[in-house]
Formats: sequence, structure tokens, C-alpha cells
Amino acid sequence: MAIRKILLPLTGTAAGEAALTTSLMIANLWKAHVTALHVRVDSRDVAPLAGEGLSGAMIEEMMSATEKESSDRAHAVRSMFERFVARQNVVVREAHPGLDHATASFASVTGREEDIVAQQARLADLTVVPHPDAGEDVSSSDALHAVLFDSGRPVMIAPQTQVATIGKRVCLAWNGTAESAESALSALPWMKQAEGVCILSADGYQRRGPAAPELAAYLALHGISAEIVMFPSIRNSVGAGLLESARQFGCDLLSMGAYSHSRLRQLILGGVTRHVLESATIPVMMTR
Repeated sequence: MAIRKILLPLTGTAAGEAALTTSLMIANLWKAHVTALHVRVDSRDVAPLAGEGLSGAMIEEMMSATEKESSDRAHAVRSMFERFVARQNVVVREAHPGLDHATASFASVTGREEDIVAQQARLADLTVVPHPDAGEDVSSSDALHAVLFDSGRPVMIAPQTQVATIGKRVCLAWNGTAESAESALSALPWMKQAEGVCILSADGYQRRGPAAPELAAYLALHGISAEIVMFPSIRNSVGAGLLESARQFGCDLLSMGAYSHSRLRQLILGGVTRHVLESATIPVMMTR
């Protein structure tokens, strides 16, 4: 299945610039439509603070300040969108079937970001989210986890800096789980057009399920020739070994399942998903 609709949640301008650039690159590759979605904070969410002993005047002042800040941020994000779209030579218009070029549109709504983004992602072929800030705990990326856990669709984490290509050399992290099987399915359109495909697996990464050679045989039925690399851990880190093997392959798109273990366990103990989220410098497509 070709990629026709890309959802891009935009909350700010800093990390959003790289994510917008990534989304527009993908749109040009697939002649797809990018829906840039900015969710504004609802100032009425401040009202429950009245129960915390704040006076009505204080609550009203906070609501007014929240509304102004939200309006300013929405304006800044919209300006960034228009500037980047013009630079990438992408036509601004609503999605329309049958177009032979990339298009983009901007929408601003008010509500809870994680709820709205997850719902909108259910009818998108791909959702692109900004890379978690270097100093920010990855568990706090609400849009990322909302799509992963509540949309049933793949999410791509944009790198912090712009990359030259996306999808020419695709790596598939494989451990036999349902999550990695879903990631293989999501990556099929990319792998069909790639110059090279590599299955990355490791003894310390494999779970109960089909092994890498079985995946390679399955991909061959789809006309995809994939090499297999059994990668070693680096300093007892499977995630570090995975990313290093992807780097050696010249990977410009890594597809993988997310959170084979519970999210709480990965938050406390670390894990492959957490390491990749924190350390990857290439686009990473995850499914759950």
C-alpha cells in the first residue's frame, strides 16, 4: 500500500522544524498529503484549579494568560509551517485523490493533544512526530505514545537534524514478536522501493516466534531481497548494537516494533525501544 496521508502533530517550533522537514520529504517521495495538526491548550482546563484554593479572579487571570500563550504558539507554528512548505515547493491545499504531487494543509484545534492526535492518526498512513528533546524523558512524549498505543497505525520519529535521504536503505529490527511483525507489514511499501533491505536480529533480542530466515523467506514472496545481519550487543546494550549495525548498513530508515516488554519495565530498566528513541539519528518507524 502506498503512503497517501501523513499526519504531523506540531506543538512547537523547535523540534517541529525537523519533523516538518521529514514529513515534507516523505510527501514528495510518495506524492502524499501532509496534515499538520496543532492542538491548542483549552484554557478551560485551568478552571479545576478553583478547588485548590485559588480565587475566581486568579483563575480568570490564569485562563487569560493560557489563552494568550496558546494563541501566540499557534501563530508561531502556523508561520513555521507556511515558511517550510514554501521552501519545499509543496502545494498548500486540502487532500484530494488523484494528485501527482505532494500537498499539505494546516489545522488548529483545541483540546487534549493525546486524544485528538490518536484519533486522527487512525486514518493516516503514517504519523510523524518530533524527536524527543535531548534533555526530556522519552516517556513524556504524549503524541508519540498516543499514536503507538491508541491508533493502530505506524508512527515515525523524525531525527533531530535533517537527513539527505529516507527509505533508500531500510533496516528491519526483527525479534519474532507481534510488534515486529506489524512493523514488517508497515515497512513493506518502503522495502519494495528501497535499494537495499537488511534484517537485523540478535540472540539477546529474539523472542518466541519466527526467526530472521523465516522473515527473509516471507519478504521474498513479496519480491523483496533482504540480507540478514546478526548483530552483537555493545556494552551489554542490544539497542546500541542495533543502531550500530544499522549505521554500518548505511540505513536511512529503521522499522521496528515498540515495547515488546511493558512500557513501565522499559521506563525503569531501559530497553531497546527506549535506547532507540533516545539515541537514533535516523528516521525510525515504530508500531505497537
